[in-house]
Amino acid sequence: MSYKVKEVYYTIQGEGYHTGRPAIFCRFAGCNLWTGLEKDRNKAICTFCDTEFVGTDGLSGGVFDSADALANHVLEQWPNNAIPNPYVVCTGGEPLLQMDQNLVDAFHKNRIEIAIETNGTLLPPKNIDWICVSPKIGSDLVLNSGNELKFVYPQGQENPEQFVDLEFNHFSLQPMAGSDLNNNIKKTLEYCRLHPHWNLSLQTHKFLGIP
Repeated sequence: MSYKVKEVYYTIQGEGYHTGRPAIFCRFAGCNLWTGLEKDRNKAICTFCDTEFVGTDGLSGGVFDSADALANHVLEQWPNNAIPNPYVVCTGGEPLLQMDQNLVDAFHKNRIEIAIETNGTLLPPKNIDWICVSPKIGSDLVLNSGNELKFVYPQGQENPEQFVDLEFNHFSLQPMAGSDLNNNIKKTLEYCRLHPHWNLSLQTHKFLGIP
């Protein structure tokens, strides 16, 4: 199978549990909750996505004919091959539309530690090292366990407490970006104060001006 990738770049993880960790981001093209086209946003299941994931024309993006080809391309972004276990965040769009066992195995063969950021509507292949699920209200959540659940807040009138009994090790609440960001930060801070099961996640990469 071939893999369609919007962009691959080296940066610092800006949100969630691993905030501050150097990472390669591998952003897969395509999503099952929105086409990525503005004309379709209002009728999408997820209307607040702030990521470009259409096509393969981003930084170091492309179509890769094999799992080994993509793994080698990703590994080239790591600044020092002498440092073991490069950390790669597979994201999108929705990475699990394309990620398969061959790709996981190819990454691990190259000593790559694999994280995914997924909307949780699809089941992953085996042996992914870090699974972060970001549920989107209106979709069917089938991935009910992992390392981190990161909920963008607020999403309508939905209560984050509906997720706290799921099998995750860490729970993060992240203010929804957009024109009402400052108000959403205040709401998220207050919610975390009242519900200490949740940790605050901020998109620090946006504050820092890095990808």
